[in-house]
Amino acid sequence: MSAKISTIAFDADDTLWENEQFFRITQERFCELLADYTHADHLAERLLAAERRNLGGYGFGIKGFVLSMIETAIEVTDERVPAKVIKELIEAGQDMLSHPIHLLEGVEETVRALAADHEIIMVTKGDLLDQERKLAQSGLGDLFDAVEIVSAKTPPVYADIFDRHGVTPERAVMVGNSMKSDVLPPIEVGAWGIYIPHSITWAIEHAEAPEGHPRYKHLEALADLPAFVGAISR
Repeated sequence: MSAKISTIAFDADDTLWENEQFFRITQERFCELLADYTHADHLAERLLAAERRNLGGYGFGIKGFVLSMIETAIEVTDERVPAKVIKELIEAGQDMLSHPIHLLEGVEETVRALAADHEIIMVTKGDLLDQERKLAQSGLGDLFDAVEIVSAKTPPVYADIFDRHGVTPERAVMVGNSMKSDVLPPIEVGAWGIYIPHSITWAIEHAEAPEGHPRYKHLEALADLPAFVGAISR
């Protein structure tokens, strides 16, 4: 018999609302702007390398993405990138930072249903101001008992969050679309890791699924979560 689930933690980007598709759209524009200097596949590889390299300094989010695009543009053009291109990249980032929120299907109904009987926590990476903006625009803010905006999602970070909120990990569920950030670390500290795939996932967030682990579950849709939580709490 499983311990009754008391706390459900949700990732935000591409779990509650659309996010990665806007990065992809901006990256396509980035490739168009630099098409005279290198082909799109090579440019994408260079940009991903820059993002990996800069995570420790810039963290996750739009601002770091824009800085990595500018850095890559300077590199691939041998420092000859036109100021007009830099200007367009900055404007693209500004557009991303002001883009309206698009909740994914079934999100509000699911979170509202679970909030009736569980503590609900948002655990998300990214820029503080941007994530606060998105939460405010989402209309979901009143449903969360706590919001944790973190620089990384590691086992110690999850352990600290559960400890500060008085949650026994065995009674907690973490839900998200990133195997690397939302599933594997919570499982490592004793919680459930629930994977709900999104059509687009950033390459840096890919990892092997812990198939066969007793606290791992793959659900096809967020709407399936209440029934699953109910089943493992019996």
